[in-house]
Amino acid sequence: MLEQGANRRGLVIWGLVFSLVPVFYLHVVSAGQLNPITDVISDYVFVHNGTEWLAATSLSLAAISALLAVNLRGVGRSARWLIVVWSAGLTVSTIFPTDPTGAPTSLSGYVHRYAGAVMFVALPAAGVLIAKKFPALLGIAITASVSSAAFLVSHVSFAGFEARGLTERVLFASLYGLLFAIAALQVRRTT
Repeated sequence: MLEQGANRRGLVIWGLVFSLVPVFYLHVVSAGQLNPITDVISDYVFVHNGTEWLAATSLSLAAISALLAVNLRGVGRSARWLIVVWSAGLTVSTIFPTDPTGAPTSLSGYVHRYAGAVMFVALPAAGVLIAKKFPALLGIAITASVSSAAFLVSHVSFAGFEARGLTERVLFASLYGLLFAIAALQVRRTT
């Protein structure tokens, strides 16, 4: 039983690594088309085959995050549910793509935006709850929370904010860091 749990946690870590590959690919092939400082990650749906590559990242990250939530022990039900909410938000934001910058916001765009807001609150909140029991995660949980707040505020307060893409990439780096830290914590707890 212990070996099976360790295998699932190893799957989570490798799944997180795999989920990064398509979005890195999109960054490379879209050089010159999209600006990582100003354009958000969702805008990769507008490059050639971007919808498929971005869906591969989002849906694999959602599935792996859900598996992580199922495998978590000793963190409390609320933290686990918040990770499930993060996973659901990723899935919904994939199904409902964003609108092109400057275009009127469609129903799909609104759903995408609000699913993103929910997921960007849920995972940092889960990290803070987990850090209450495992203080080693506090720094990355706070970083994820601050990054999330900065990205969300950039959407509502500063109409001319030009570094929204950079802010989102910092956010995603901190969220990935948080997920890797939680997965590693669970591996250490079983060995």
